Amino acid sequence: MTGFLDSIEGLSFSTWVGESKSIWAYPTILWLHVMGMGVVAGLSSVIGLRLLGISPKMPVQPLERLYPLIWAGFWVNAATGTALLMASATKRAVDPLFYIKMVFIFAGVFLLQRTRKKVFQNLGPDGEVPGSAKALAWASLVCWLGAVTAGRLLAYI
Repeated sequence: MTGFLDSIEGLSFSTWVGESKSIWAYPTILWLHVMGMGVVAGLSSVIGLRLLGISPKMPVQPLERLYPLIWAGFWVNAATGTALLMASATKRAVDPLFYIKMVFIFAGVFLLQRTRKKVFQNLGPDGEVPGSAKALAWASLVCWLGAVTAGRLLAYI
């Protein structure tokens, strides 16, 4: 596995991301990753907090319009996260925190889809949310908090 990770890290793109003095390399890719993370975790949290009862006068149904933005942020994060991983593959791909982060992300994405299917497609006639909404909201909030925390710890541990 070490040879494979060395070869990924040795690619010219990986070297450019990790070692270039250009503002368009590591700084911009990391900035885009942070912005994507903010969109995904932030908008998912808006949905989750509303489902938990925060701002009860705000209707739930219009929040479904946030999903395309969440997916845009997710794909920005997938692309930039791959680039960042490639730049330090020998360090990150062997770190258990990286895999913890990935589990939280995959679980968070699953919960986003589950929430859309179980909550937004099953709203009551007056916009009341199904009983499962709070459990999905709590789980989603935990997942995105876990993903963000694990991602930040990767940079420092």
